[in-house]
Amino acid sequence: MKLINRTTQCFLLATIFSLSLLSAVALAGPPLICHSFEIDGANSLPWISHDWNLSGSENYDTSKLASDTIAILDSSNVTLVHMETLRRATLYARKDPLAAKQLITRLIARAEASKSATPTAPPTALAVFDAGYLAEAYKQWLGSENNPAQRFDGYALVQLALQRRGSDPQMEFAAALISVGNASINGQEHAEEAIAGAKNDSLLARNLSARFLGAQSETLSAMITRTKMAAKADKE
Repeated sequence: MKLINRTTQCFLLATIFSLSLLSAVALAGPPLICHSFEIDGANSLPWISHDWNLSGSENYDTSKLASDTIAILDSSNVTLVHMETLRRATLYARKDPLAAKQLITRLIARAEASKSATPTAPPTALAVFDAGYLAEAYKQWLGSENNPAQRFDGYALVQLALQRRGSDPQMEFAAALISVGNASINGQEHAEEAIAGAKNDSLLARNLSARFLGAQSETLSAMITRTKMAAKADKE
């Protein structure tokens, strides 16, 4: 029964999300939240659920959310690990407003510190990415009220991270997902780069081929491609 309730909640939120963005793209759920990313067993925040959402049986101490999340992010150079860790962090953050604020505040400060890096301490693109991706995840899951990331342009930070990172198909995938359902962002190039890069990235390829929300839903590749085609049609 809990599983049905959580899935229903995701579909209802997807409807609100779609209408609020005035998007022509039909969503099955907030794209940064309602699907867990495959990370090959890499270290991330605690997860006992067999679904995309928390099971309700977690006993994780959210007062440690900011420190635990940053420690995990600092230990990995794989963008998909960052995406899944920040997805889980957003789910935990919704249960604890103080922890939510602490996490985004520390990630923004971490990103700002990276911007002022010196030649001996080069800028860390992933630090900028983390702040931007979490801001967009918060907007999809925490809404506009009591959202400590509401004033931040997360997508702009992700774009900056891409400029600093260079070629990273996984980060392009993240940017493409952010563009899904957002009429103000053209994710066409992000989708193309992600799909092309998956030819040499088996982890990304598996994530692109995964079904978004259940066996009857579309693949993530189809989702970002559909968004790409819609943007192209609007431009023409």
